[in-house]
Amino acid sequence: MQPGYCLNAYTGHAHHVMSLDFHPKKNDLFCFCDSNNEIRYWNTNTFSCTRISKQGGTAQVRFQPMTGQLLAAATQKVVSIFDVETDRHIHSFQEHSGVVNYLCWDLSGELLASVSEDCVKVWSISSGECIHELNSNENQFHSCVFHPNYSALLVIGSLRSLELWDMVENKSMTVRAHEHIISALAQSPMTGMVASASHDSSVKLWK
Repeated sequence: MQPGYCLNAYTGHAHHVMSLDFHPKKNDLFCFCDSNNEIRYWNTNTFSCTRISKQGGTAQVRFQPMTGQLLAAATQKVVSIFDVETDRHIHSFQEHSGVVNYLCWDLSGELLASVSEDCVKVWSISSGECIHELNSNENQFHSCVFHPNYSALLVIGSLRSLELWDMVENKSMTVRAHEHIISALAQSPMTGMVASASHDSSVKLWK
């Protein structure tokens, strides 16, 4: 990789691009969503748009891990699940009372967590039901990630702190982590580490 070297650039979009993600298996496929509720699929070899879906995605898009068979997309208070090959709308999760601003899959691709400021909900993809829920109790939620080593543990980023939530026991612990909003979280299955990024201009690694 050469710093500053851009392979291709697409600059003709009419609306703000809000989120993008690479397909986990098809190396030539990635997608992004914009503020106009469009999801666009792109081929990285030809750098051409292969499909435009107007069914919804203004906040985030995330491919299902491992297989990439499904795509999760968040728009306002709704989380939608699409079949990537057919663009068929499989699920529509509409139980959030606030705007959904973050999505994450567990490593198996069987569970999806969705975050709004007032709560986190965990959905079963097979049943289409919400199976776990945690309310924020005035500590606004902004991001989340499944712990890479403990499948029952969800790490939630809020204002200045991390919430460690055991979904099975329905118990949580608060850890002071940053000086501002924890806007993004990522995990590494190889190292067992979780990374947090904050509006306080810092990134921290946790284990």
